[in-house]
Amino acid sequence: MNLKSNAAAATNRLKIGFVLTRSFTLSAFALFVDTLRLASDELDKSGRIRADWQVLGNTRHLITSSCGVQVAPTSGLVDPAPFNYIVVVGGLLNSENPIDDETVGFLKRAAARKVPLIGLCTGTFTLAEAGLMTGHNVCVSWLHYQAFRERFPELKVRSDRLFNLDRTRGSCAGGSSAADMAAQIVRLHISKEAERNALEVLQIDKARSHLHVQPRKPLAIESNDPRLNAALIIMEQHTENTISISELAASVGLSRRQLERLFMEKAKMSPALVYRKLRLERAKHLLIQTDASLIEIALEVGFESAGHFSRIFAKTYGQTPSRLRAQRST
Repeated sequence: MNLKSNAAAATNRLKIGFVLTRSFTLSAFALFVDTLRLASDELDKSGRIRADWQVLGNTRHLITSSCGVQVAPTSGLVDPAPFNYIVVVGGLLNSENPIDDETVGFLKRAAARKVPLIGLCTGTFTLAEAGLMTGHNVCVSWLHYQAFRERFPELKVRSDRLFNLDRTRGSCAGGSSAADMAAQIVRLHISKEAERNALEVLQIDKARSHLHVQPRKPLAIESNDPRLNAALIIMEQHTENTISISELAASVGLSRRQLERLFMEKAKMSPALVYRKLRLERAKHLLIQTDASLIEIALEVGFESAGHFSRIFAKTYGQTPSRLRAQRST
């Protein structure tokens, strides 16, 4: 490759800037950046030929991850315009002020310049807190779904998918799905061959798409059908504000009759019965782990009265909610 082609390659490189929050998740960051590294060059040579990446910060102070490993910024908060994406890597939600005001300002400047912003793991919380997810679809881990709903009730959020990526915003559940999202970006901006090289070196058989359902199995129901798994996650998310079986079916692209047949085939129960079991399991957890009153718990899991809740609970578990709670202290 001559000097002129070297310069052209550098100009066309995929450029990604990372903003690491306090107590960020190291695994999500590492998988994302390593997918870029391996896609950028042949095999495991690690040259920044087709991609470049920087860890951005307003100081060169080390940033501590949730596991204690520290990472140093490699660049200041430079002009965001040359970046194809800015990725905010989140972590522990109990970290106050995960990024400082200057970094928030940088993200707002990037948004104003139409640079796509991605929330990785709980980085989506950071973007939403800055008002930068308004009007966009949000994807978070099932583990953080309730916390996101409570903090940002005006935003539409789902946790039955691994990631979401549109032209100006992205969000990712984190964990191993960071590699899946990075692989899609590599495929879009570099090539399928670069994606394949990265995944093979990472020992990943195939990247999962944005339509892939998060690996969550409420009630330990084993199924390889993504529609059923998505329906289970949606049920789990709506134990209080319950939705109808018809609405549930439509949310996974099925008619009510098709969903009922699917549940009977795979789970050996109707969706209505599975839904009730999920709500009662949530109630059982609240009885054991909290001091909430019976009426509060009944309403929390979608029952209109404590009496109705107690009767259904006793019929299912062979003892009343009060008896179960009394056993907690014995």
